[in-house]
Amino acid sequence: MNTLFSLIASLTGALTESADGQFGILISALAGIATALAVALAMTVYFRTSYRTWRDVLRHGLAALAALALFAFAAYDMRHAALAYLGLNPSKPAVEFEIRMPRETLAAASDTQIELHTDRNQTLALVDGVQELGDGRSVLRGAVPLNHRTADRVLVVNLPGKGTFEFRLRLPAEPHRSEQFGPQFGPQFGPWHLADRIASPLASPVAPQDAYTIRYRVL
Repeated sequence: MNTLFSLIASLTGALTESADGQFGILISALAGIATALAVALAMTVYFRTSYRTWRDVLRHGLAALAALALFAFAAYDMRHAALAYLGLNPSKPAVEFEIRMPRETLAAASDTQIELHTDRNQTLALVDGVQELGDGRSVLRGAVPLNHRTADRVLVVNLPGKGTFEFRLRLPAEPHRSEQFGPQFGPQFGPWHLADRIASPLASPVAPQDAYTIRYRVL
């Protein structure tokens, strides 16, 4: 019995090394099946034994408890492996962003649309408003959820009549919440980054690329 539990523990421990692919899901499933068999075997031995001392009851109870704990862990890890393989992010963090650009560019554009493009999906961002800086520039604010685990994220800002601006989000596949600047301010924004690509109508030239910058933080 101890050998069987050791084998189950070794299989379960291997789950963390392969959580991002089919192999991780397969190992998780095998660990769950092995743990279920261990629980069934322990219960069968216990109920078919005619004579049991209190030590036997305690020993079998601890063994069954350990098997149940391993089964719960295997089920949780199998779910995590499956979500990782599908690219889903159950915690669903969000990115809050600020895009700085010339005031006349933003003032003349109507129906501004911002989308987050990844290699798995496209998500429409929520535009939170515009703030004027007083130096000829404005800041467009918004937020967008991160529904998938991927490092391929591009924020696409479409200003009809002015152009399309692409900003690559320099975040890992599973980003952590941004560092706290202070309890009254919340997570701090990262540094400003230039636009990675600008596509504009031929009849509507835009300002130089360094006039369009973005900064963001993970909530």
